[in-house]
Amino acid sequence: MTTPTPTVNPAAIAHPPLPGGLPDPATLARLANEFFSSLPGGATPGVATPGVATPGVSAGSGAVGGVPSALPAAAPILASVCNPAPAGSPLAGPGGTGTGVPGFAPPQGKVAGLNLAPSAPTHVLSLGNRAPALAPHAAAANGLPDQAVSIAPALEPRAGGALLGVPQAHDAASAAPVPASPSPFYFLHGAQNGWQGQAQDIGVPAHGLASPQAFGLPGDDTLRDLVSFEQRDAGVPGTNARYFIDDREAAVPHGLKSSAHPLFDVNAVRRDFPILQERVNGKPLIWFDNAATTHKPQAVIDRLAYFYAHENSNIHRAAHALAARATDAYEHARKTVQRFINASSPDEIVFVRGTTEAINLVAKSWGAQNVGEGDEIIVSHLEHHANIVPWQQLAAQKGARLRVIPVDDSGQVLLDEYRKLLNDRTKIVSVTQVSNALGTVVPVREIVELAHRAGAKALVDGAQSISHMRVDVQALDADFFVFSGHKIYGPTGIGVVYGKREVLDDMPPWQGGGNMIEDVTFERTVFHGPPARFEAGTGNIADAVGLGAALDYVNRIGIENIARYEHDLLAYATSVLAPVPGVRLVGTARDKASVLSFVLKGYTTAEVGQALSEEGIAVRAGHHCAQPILRRFGLEASVRPSLAFYNTCDEVDALVAVVRRLVSRR
Repeated sequence: MTTPTPTVNPAAIAHPPLPGGLPDPATLARLANEFFSSLPGGATPGVATPGVATPGVSAGSGAVGGVPSALPAAAPILASVCNPAPAGSPLAGPGGTGTGVPGFAPPQGKVAGLNLAPSAPTHVLSLGNRAPALAPHAAAANGLPDQAVSIAPALEPRAGGALLGVPQAHDAASAAPVPASPSPFYFLHGAQNGWQGQAQDIGVPAHGLASPQAFGLPGDDTLRDLVSFEQRDAGVPGTNARYFIDDREAAVPHGLKSSAHPLFDVNAVRRDFPILQERVNGKPLIWFDNAATTHKPQAVIDRLAYFYAHENSNIHRAAHALAARATDAYEHARKTVQRFINASSPDEIVFVRGTTEAINLVAKSWGAQNVGEGDEIIVSHLEHHANIVPWQQLAAQKGARLRVIPVDDSGQVLLDEYRKLLNDRTKIVSVTQVSNALGTVVPVREIVELAHRAGAKALVDGAQSISHMRVDVQALDADFFVFSGHKIYGPTGIGVVYGKREVLDDMPPWQGGGNMIEDVTFERTVFHGPPARFEAGTGNIADAVGLGAALDYVNRIGIENIARYEHDLLAYATSVLAPVPGVRLVGTARDKASVLSFVLKGYTTAEVGQALSEEGIAVRAGHHCAQPILRRFGLEASVRPSLAFYNTCDEVDALVAVVRRLVSRR
């Protein structure tokens, strides 16, 4: 027969005395057990309840460590996986008298009723948070009184509440209702499982990763405080303290040292891209196909979702609220592009589907108006098909001639040969800023200047450069600059034509329809000025807005930070791939950007690409829509890893390991 439990004074429980610091675990456990024995629906104060152990009595089959079994049964909390056996069983977990492993003694702090000691090493830092749980105004993550969650032996959750999808207290109450009789405690109210306060859900980040604080661990700010220290110059008393990583020569790994720029945190960047959490063939995705398309940060995904949820409408032609929102968002994106490439006016920014459509627009509008029979169009040997085919079509239509700037054995254009091509018949020079097949950075500023001296216009294809380097179209002085949104972490199906205003003013529209007209009769049509003149029909409104969000994201990271990190990563990748026996690098110009094309002796490019894919590594294997430049090097295809600022040296090592394994087989 159990000894009657004395009546507990609620005020004493609500404000336990804490002289000189926290009580020891045994005292806290005793107070907690006395408290729970007084709860409505539990043991009546002073009366023994069958199957319910009271303080000072061993837990029996109807109780868990001295807590009435009816109470935790209704609590939506996670039991430890080692606790299915009843207390006292040789297989009992930490909440009982055993360890969960026969023959092992209970660890310290795990005797029944004394589980205030940490349940795992990761909970050490949460010890200081447990004493407040005795106060009746404390709340657990799932909305229950904190005592029911953090003191019940064998039922302490590792993480509860919203973090793991556990329903809130009112959901648990509907499954196991509590008598609705008035409670003697001010914080209890039957239908709400004894909780009147507002439950504080754990804030789960968008990527589903819990914050360290959810587990009682220190957060980022706390860790920074721990690693910072007072560093003073010897012999200079009173010098201000500084964070130790400001001493970059000591903090930055060899080969990545820089005294002029802040450190780049690639792991923080990677957390912004949800697709990098994907697995392919059971392996973590390694995305080395960035020259084809880049992935989208959560900020872009969220902006697209917000547009469709709150702003979706056609633009410019309605008086209702959503049309105004959509128009504002679309035109704001245009201004964002203007600022990103330093155009002089948003009217110089034309939205199109991508770089291919952009070049076609210029060829079929400006080109059709200004190129005639016998005229010449100059491109380079490095060009993507999109910067060759439209000019071929124009030349065939007009009787003009297409001329090509040659490259040297490293893949760099020969400026002296280019000068020889220029003459008074040259109408336009159209060149890429970065080769998509070789990564060569072309000296476009010099090419543009020489074209202007010859009286020709100049177009720069920035599809591969826009995400890797600062673009200033006014400093570049090109008449046209074109790029695609999906190459710079934005959506597909959206691109940009920048054109000097005076050039765009003289160009006829290349498509007809709505949105680009001022007035239409059956006799004539009056067109808007640029950029509307070149945006016939309903445009890709949402993806233009998404492109604006992508450029905002890149600005937050800093394009110079991106360029520097990618340069170092490319240098590292080159240094570890080039020495592999049988590897031939294609394109070795001194100035390159994030493309590493190669072939492997004894293997087709498709075989190499397949072997990499089996390890979750995505590369492009083929001609990359740049057949002329590959044939310049005697090839029909290459393997093309292309890097972005979310790639890492570890990922490069994984790629090289696969290539070395292939070499060892033959």
